[in-house]
Amino acid sequence: MNIHKNASLTPKGRAHLMQEIDRIGLMPAAAAAGISTHTARKWLRRYAAEGAAGLIDRSSRPRRSPRRSLASKLERAVALRRIQRLTYERIAERVGLSRSTVARACKAAGVTHLPALQQAVPVRRYERAAPGELLHLDTKKLARFDRPGHRVTGDRTQNTPHAGWQALHVAIDDHSRVGFSLVLADETAKSACTFVLAALRYYKSLGVKIEQVMTDNGSAYNSRRFAKLLRRLGIRHIRTRPYTPRTNGKAERFIQTLLREWAYAFVYPSSELRARELAPWMYHYNFNRPHSATSGKPPITRLGFDGNNVVRNYS
Repeated sequence: MNIHKNASLTPKGRAHLMQEIDRIGLMPAAAAAGISTHTARKWLRRYAAEGAAGLIDRSSRPRRSPRRSLASKLERAVALRRIQRLTYERIAERVGLSRSTVARACKAAGVTHLPALQQAVPVRRYERAAPGELLHLDTKKLARFDRPGHRVTGDRTQNTPHAGWQALHVAIDDHSRVGFSLVLADETAKSACTFVLAALRYYKSLGVKIEQVMTDNGSAYNSRRFAKLLRRLGIRHIRTRPYTPRTNGKAERFIQTLLREWAYAFVYPSSELRARELAPWMYHYNFNRPHSATSGKPPITRLGFDGNNVVRNYS
């Protein structure tokens, strides 16, 4: 039972009041308890009629509520919410209740948040059996700057006018999660081909031969130049379905890690200095940083390295 913080008497205090009334009388007992004789007389009447149970607090709810919403209206409001998925405003308009009453009824019925009309697509996780079977490729545009911008300073007047953009190209092996990335001038087919050749050289230095690459449907990856390069290298090209980034989720997640731990992790004086820090960070990612997909070990351990005995340098 919740006792009001300013209550003069509790049930125990009222029982003591009854004893004091029997001992010294009504008015002296009321004065000693700090209450009016009217209140003391009320508790005396209840005690005489109900005994100790009459000294318990009663509900303040009125016996009658002429304007209380009919149960049928509340049931209809809940049904409209559950079946027709109407908003509180539309339900209140149809049923003849206030919006707040409809909201309370829906909350009590557990239909405040409705389930999605379509079931969520089940998560299908996959991993190739060996390194090099599949290489995920993707790009991310990054702004150029000659001084820190508003993202880190909070001052939108500090920017680099007409600085343009540069492209972060990333590659990640599906099995080992060993990554490779470069900052290039743009996202054109020429840059994509340059990046693929650099990535193949890097994975070759680790003893990994790439068999397939997976990309989205960007213009660079759909170009004839990119297709011709892959044919010449004997690499199969797999494309994701349109508007389905989860298919290439490993590259998407790799980009998010790059942005959080490299691109936006420090206040770089310029984009050029930021680009210089990419290679050291990639070395840390592959050789030192634990990865959840590799049982908390660095990705390089899936290629036979122990993570400490580094025999090849990042290039």
